[in-house]
Amino acid sequence: MRVVVMGCGRVGASVADGLSRIGHEVAIIDRDTTAFNRLSPEFSGERVLGMGFDRDVLLRAGIEEAGAFAAVSSGDNSNIIAARLARETFGVARVVARIYDAKRAAVYERLGIPTIATVPWTTDRLLDALTRESETTKWRDPTGTVAVAEVVLHEAWIGRPVTDLEAAVNARVAFLIRFGTGILPESKTVIQASDQVYIVAVSGRVAEAIPIAALPPSEDLDQ
Repeated sequence: MRVVVMGCGRVGASVADGLSRIGHEVAIIDRDTTAFNRLSPEFSGERVLGMGFDRDVLLRAGIEEAGAFAAVSSGDNSNIIAARLARETFGVARVVARIYDAKRAAVYERLGIPTIATVPWTTDRLLDALTRESETTKWRDPTGTVAVAEVVLHEAWIGRPVTDLEAAVNARVAFLIRFGTGILPESKTVIQASDQVYIVAVSGRVAEAIPIAALPPSEDLDQ
């Protein structure tokens, strides 16, 4: 597959190198010729000098034959303009844009352009790395805004309704696995021994919720 990458920063260079290594035909765009020095000596793709949201530059990069396009420059506006151009003008099937502003990312998701919201995603990963011995996040939406994670509960939660847990961790219980079967909880669902509990929360809050769930319920919940 031909892939066009806009932005030869550390992320763009790493993505382009990885795609090239696994056999894809890659063209990477950057307005600074020295940025291409970040590519590995083994990179076999094309280096295209210019602005990634310029139509002629995209044509030189082979956008018309591309099956995928990644906009990972340092500017949100540049990334989304280029991503929309690739999707709407050239009909590229797979388009993704890196966005620093999480609110913008949500808007572009509704326009049908998958985005990676860098700040929320990084925040949650850092918090998790600092507070947990292993990664517990099981799923994250493309914008990095919402995550699903498994929590290990203190035994005192057994017999308590899931609504108590939700109030304590400031997150929703997405589902339970009980005796090998998935359960979508209701307000009256009670936590049982051996339940595997998965919460859904805004990124950045997951790492906060996990240690709270490991503690016994507070007395405030009984009032």
